Amino acid sequence: MNWQDKVVLVTGGTGSFGKQFVRTMLDEYHPKKIIIFSRDELKQHEMRLAGFDHPSLRYFIGDIRDRDRLYRAMQGVDVVVHAAALKQVPACEYNPMEAIKTNIMGTSNVVEAALDAGVQKVLALSTDKAVNPVNLYGATKLAAEKLVVQSNAYAGGRATRYACVRYGNVVGSRGSVVPVFLRQRESGKLTITDDRMTRFWLSLEEGVHFVISCIEQMEGGEVFVPKIPSMKVIDLAKAIAPEAEIEVIGIRPGEKLHEVLISEDEARTTVELDEMFVVQPAQALWFGYSWQDKGQPLPDGFRYASDNNTVWLDEEGIKAYIAPFEKLYAEGKL
Repeated sequence: MNWQDKVVLVTGGTGSFGKQFVRTMLDEYHPKKIIIFSRDELKQHEMRLAGFDHPSLRYFIGDIRDRDRLYRAMQGVDVVVHAAALKQVPACEYNPMEAIKTNIMGTSNVVEAALDAGVQKVLALSTDKAVNPVNLYGATKLAAEKLVVQSNAYAGGRATRYACVRYGNVVGSRGSVVPVFLRQRESGKLTITDDRMTRFWLSLEEGVHFVISCIEQMEGGEVFVPKIPSMKVIDLAKAIAPEAEIEVIGIRPGEKLHEVLISEDEARTTVELDEMFVVQPAQALWFGYSWQDKGQPLPDGFRYASDNNTVWLDEEGIKAYIAPFEKLYAEGKL
């Protein structure tokens, strides 16, 4: 795939993922144009001031709830990376219709605008919370995944293809527990909800490179799942503040002890490759089943969860991941 000929649009382009994606694109892939589509003028202004002022960048004010604005923004676009979402679990629980309007209806607007504008590839970002969801955020992302995957049926003979990436917690992203623990460290006490809790773990850079790789490989209908390590939240707390008291405050509404990236039912249509799993569509009425020949089928009852993972981060491994955020926090930038 020759990125230098491509026009790329990123929804939620001023977020943690969006900024890292744009930086990586500019540094390594040099696309013809990158359109940053987001609703917050202040964040766009701050992004410009932070050095994102390359001649190939365009800043579009717009909300994915506004289908007409998406139509306008996608004219001449080749690739859409759909990263815009309401993602804070408590906020989604308290404002359920807002989560539905953005995460489900907004995704529908992205899908339809891309189809009508003749976009070649749309890759949407999902989350481990979409598997067997227990909170509204996870439920909306599950619905968004289904919308994206099944929209390949609408594409028919057109060029547009849709796929998803699903991965776990991103170290230090906006709303992450890492900045919270760094702030709590100053008081000498960290709070965790349950000392048994585990989570999947990856860095922003790893997430961005995985997304780019999936855009290059996608055929339409896939959900791509990277092979990433797990960690215990209590080990994260100890890595950040080894001397601090740890208070267990009880699991919050809508929170799981362990996250799942591939359920037992999905495993039946999933193939395993060296670096990732590919969940193929349950009903391949169009395309997306050629991965059968590229990977290995999974055994019956397979479940890819943060508590049964074969790859774990110990405290030293965790410290390597959080080192950049320790530096940012010390500089007052986090």
